[in-house]
Amino acid sequence: MIIHVCFGTRDLEKAGTFYDAIAEALGAARSHATDTAIYWSKPGTGIGFAATLPYNGEPATWGNGVMATLGAENAAMVDRVHAAALANGGTDEGAPGPRANGMYCAYWRDPDGNKMNAVALG
Repeated sequence: MIIHVCFGTRDLEKAGTFYDAIAEALGAARSHATDTAIYWSKPGTGIGFAATLPYNGEPATWGNGVMATLGAENAAMVDRVHAAALANGGTDEGAPGPRANGMYCAYWRDPDGNKMNAVALG
């Protein structure tokens, strides 16, 4: 089982601002922070996501084909998360809407180029 997803960042402050908006749209918030990382979760669920400066000191990069998916309660929440991403420096990778598999999804990249999406099932 996955405990949390962690993305590397080149700018922790910028990543913090970006993911604070995403977390708020999901009903989550910062749960912990250090000099090199910030963590977000929903109350009582443990750490769900983190942004960190790479431990080895090298610049953060993103992988082709790598994506983190955030669970949303409904289509309206997917819309809010996608809007928050774009309003805070993210770039669109697929507008919110129904997909062939019956899910309602939206896709974006964060300011460091990491690909994410939000999904409401069923």
